Amino acid sequence: MRRMDQFSAAAGKPASPGDLSARGSASAGPFDTEFEPGGPASAAGASGRVSGAASGVSDPASERDSVEGRGDGTPSGAAQAWAALGGDPALLGRVSYERRPGVLPSALPVRELASAAVAACSLAAAEFSCVRARSALLPPVRVDDGAVATAFHSDRLVRIDGHGPAAFAPLSRFWRTADGWVRTHANYPHHRARLLSALGMPDHGPADDEAAAGRVATELASRRAREVEEVVFREGGLAVAVRTPEEWVAHPQREAVAAAPLVGVSGLDTAPTPALEGPPGAGGLRGLRVLDLTRVLAGPVATRTLALLGADVLRVDAPERPELPGTHADTGLGKRSALLDLSSRAGQATFEELLASAHVVVTGYRPGALDRFGLAPESLMDRRPGLVVGQLSAWGQAGPWQRRRGFDSLVQAATGIAAVEAARGAGGEAGSPDLVPGALPVQALDHGSGYLLAAGLLRALTEQRTGTAGSRLVRLSLARTAHWLLHELPAAPLPDAAGQGAGGAATGGGRAARDGQAAAEPPLDHAPWLTEADSPLGRLRYALPAVGFGAATGAGGPREADGTPDAACSPRDWARVPGLVGGDTIEWI
Repeated sequence: MRRMDQFSAAAGKPASPGDLSARGSASAGPFDTEFEPGGPASAAGASGRVSGAASGVSDPASERDSVEGRGDGTPSGAAQAWAALGGDPALLGRVSYERRPGVLPSALPVRELASAAVAACSLAAAEFSCVRARSALLPPVRVDDGAVATAFHSDRLVRIDGHGPAAFAPLSRFWRTADGWVRTHANYPHHRARLLSALGMPDHGPADDEAAAGRVATELASRRAREVEEVVFREGGLAVAVRTPEEWVAHPQREAVAAAPLVGVSGLDTAPTPALEGPPGAGGLRGLRVLDLTRVLAGPVATRTLALLGADVLRVDAPERPELPGTHADTGLGKRSALLDLSSRAGQATFEELLASAHVVVTGYRPGALDRFGLAPESLMDRRPGLVVGQLSAWGQAGPWQRRRGFDSLVQAATGIAAVEAARGAGGEAGSPDLVPGALPVQALDHGSGYLLAAGLLRALTEQRTGTAGSRLVRLSLARTAHWLLHELPAAPLPDAAGQGAGGAATGGGRAARDGQAAAEPPLDHAPWLTEADSPLGRLRYALPAVGFGAATGAGGPREADGTPDAACSPRDWARVPGLVGGDTIEWI
């Protein structure tokens, strides 16, 4: 075995476009095969599987897609994501794929986005496990379409005592306006109240929302969509005009978003790296302490992934705004949950005690929203040198919309995704105002951004230990992920490659061919990737993780000969189920 510093020389090596277009992908070898960074990957076969999954037949061609994309030199989604993370392109050779039919049908390359985000996250986790264990034996990564699609549906598939989470609230929907459409989000009580206030309507409480929806529809039908967008924004609510992709291209916020990296990872100082105590455990993150200050859905997906890999994740919410129960049941897996009032002196003192020994802080609010609590990245790093901070926002860190609130559904509406999906469902043109806007088959911007954020945090932890020490800042936005989906990801190949539009979106005959192909495929049965457990919330059904590396394992992970957990494999389930919202003590384990 080579010394650890030889492996470290390749960690953090950025990929160049030449590397990505010239380098091929080999099938993953056994996890105990030594990997040579910068050299060809092992061609030994592996038969990665998902525990409990139905057997499937892989498409041999799709096994080679970790680098090759459309065939025109465009790198695959996994290669694009890994390059954005600053990863060594040679490590992509450790990734193989299990392709399945009926997965995430869409006019846009949603399947590619989902697979790429999970592959990049799994590879980053495998890389860090090697660094933590001081091993040069990189475990293989197997990405299964069934597990990925089920994980991206997790917020819809979760059940508590057989009951699913509430869908979008009655006032969260598309509304016809005098000149088009507008999309609102009012799932949280304070957002609902602000929407009604902005429209000059009385608030009779959530029980009246079905009746209120009729009044809102009448009011909005006489208004222009962009006027509604601005009026609701000024009131602190959430509404965006539905735009076509062309209209979004002309928007100044799109210019700011397109100029940003898919994943921004930057070092802010040269502070020593905080130590991780004890053995790494299965997944490699035992001893890592993560403060989770995020909200539905992308940020919690990222921290849920870190919890799977062994981190001690403490989710912190304000007492007056706890997370919605269904979302907590889905994204609270592996975590502990506590309530803390950061506006009080006692709350601030408690937070400082937690921060003093934290390794990672993750926030999921618009830029600047938490600065008054001392949670700006630079302030956090001053008080905890060597910290890794993850920041996720809806619209990005620059541009006229940077401080606006947003959710996946709103970003889909503003960036043109809803218009593209409307045309797909109706067989029409995306610019027609008569088409009811559509949506992606899942909240792919949320889930995809969540896995990319987790990958960015893992790569930051790796770079701290193999490259230059210092605090790290990892930034993503839903709008930049939408740009990746619309303009950069390669589309799945069509039989005749007809109608292939720029950036992966199928147009004309290409869309029709894709829709026909999707209609001929039976929908995916998610059952093999679902499991159940008793929890303080009730009998819980949830999706098994899609992220993983090494041989398939149970929640406790495989064991070495001496009984210690094997860090070369990741768990196939979380070590704990969610408890009650705010039900845990606010301290580190």
